[in-house]
Amino acid sequence: QVQLVESGGGSVQAGGSLRLLCVGSGRTFSNYAMGWFRQAPGKEREFVSAMTWNGGYTNYADSVRGRFAISRDNAKNTVYLQMNSLKPEDTAVYYCAADTNYRAAVAGTVRSFEVWGQGTLVTVSS
Repeated sequence: QVQLVESGGGSVQAGGSLRLLCVGSGRTFSNYAMGWFRQAPGKEREFVSAMTWNGGYTNYADSVRGRFAISRDNAKNTVYLQMNSLKPEDTAVYYCAADTNYRAAVAGTVRSFEVWGQGTLVTVSS
């Protein structure tokens, strides 16, 4: 089973950009559908974006479509989340997730992903 470690979080002003990284261990990383979720204080974890193992299908939450972009480099066991035009409401802990079933990327739900990272904090100030 792959293990995931996120990085790239930090503090930024509204309108700024950040790029999150998620590095997976193990030689089977390319077999996994990958997703990004976030959880703001006092709120439930919510879907942000996901993609299939080869990037052939991508999925975005309405709240981030057009501002965020998910990508992956299987040779580096890494998935990225480029976040542009950040808003204060994007403030949250961002989690990387993985699952061997491609349907997880389509469903975009917390319960559809099996493996989770520890999270990285993104703070957007107005």
